[in-house]
Amino acid sequence: MKTYLVTGAAGFIGANFVKYMLKKYQDIKIVILDSLTYAGNLGTIKEEINDDRVEFVKGDIKNRELVENIFYRHNVDYLVNFAAESHVDRSIENPQIFLETNILGTQNLLDVAKVHWMLGKDEGGYLIYKDGVKYLQVSTDEVYGSLSKDYEEAIDLLLEDEEVKQVVKDRVNLKTYGDNFFTEETPIDPRSPYSSSKASADMIVMAYAETYKMPINITRCSNNYGPYHFPEKLIPLIIKNILSGKKLPVYGDGKNVRDWLYVEDHAKAIDMVVNNGRLGEVYNVGGFNEEQNINIVKLTIDTIAKIMKEEPEYQKVLKTDLSNINYDLITFVKDRLGHDMRYAIDPTKIATELGWYPETNFEVGIEKTIRWYLDNQDWVEEVASGDYQKYYKQMYEN
Repeated sequence: MKTYLVTGAAGFIGANFVKYMLKKYQDIKIVILDSLTYAGNLGTIKEEINDDRVEFVKGDIKNRELVENIFYRHNVDYLVNFAAESHVDRSIENPQIFLETNILGTQNLLDVAKVHWMLGKDEGGYLIYKDGVKYLQVSTDEVYGSLSKDYEEAIDLLLEDEEVKQVVKDRVNLKTYGDNFFTEETPIDPRSPYSSSKASADMIVMAYAETYKMPINITRCSNNYGPYHFPEKLIPLIIKNILSGKKLPVYGDGKNVRDWLYVEDHAKAIDMVVNNGRLGEVYNVGGFNEEQNINIVKLTIDTIAKIMKEEPEYQKVLKTDLSNINYDLITFVKDRLGHDMRYAIDPTKIATELGWYPETNFEVGIEKTIRWYLDNQDWVEEVASGDYQKYYKQMYEN
């Protein structure tokens, strides 16, 4: 039986990964370590922590004694690190906590795993590790910096790699706003305190691989969306505000482009890399779906309005009149400092090496996401109280 230590699993992507793994595998053990900060919520994993295969530990990844205790009590095979301060706006307001958690926390996890996994040294003085162990760092495409937006409207993406064409054929709508893409060879060039802290963490992970020959992988994903997303992020924020009849804050002119990936597709990618990724390698995980922020907002408005009209039983969750769900809700706010123009990932490597592909078209994924939020308003109300409300007022209303 394989044992996974999954950090940050009460957050959005980590929780979806745990849910996916427990459904796919029966004979596994998952230890969840989460400090339950603003984006971590036990309600997100309430069913999972009652599973006999799961143990929940509340604590900080920077706490060496606590992490060591987990390794002493469990024969950890895989450490998957989702734990991170992850909101760019928050990093601009308070960079230090991002550096502490994302860099020092990552180094602490690596060091504890190194000590517990090593068996000795080879003739060259390099460490020898137990068979089948691995540290996986979940990173972000934001470490690469910003790409240019070459087209005002999306155009069809013409894939040059025939192997990738076959992998993604008939599964996603391929479109792009530019000619260049992030690959695993793209130099790291972060532009915000958040992305700088994640880039630094990636470099620490690679340093442990090089210096200590530690078995590692890094995944760098595009923007995720789906169930259990904290409501200060774009899509869940827009959904929540539409249902309340509140204005929808859009940075600048709304033309910044992001590549969108359904969170369950991301969970599948991480599972593949953990089990089959070549040691020491970075894998980009992209959605093949680029879109401008303003178009994401408009599509969300249109989809909610359509659902409300065709299925009036959902109107019970509305806190505004149905006639108010239209583009008049959109309000443009002062642009974020250093706002990157475009992110776009080339996932050729993971597609060709591991056979992964994004299975969810955005139009399908956004409706699935909206319906989940409509059906889970209790969860939304729970996580949207307290710290989030104060933060929202500070960032958008003032």
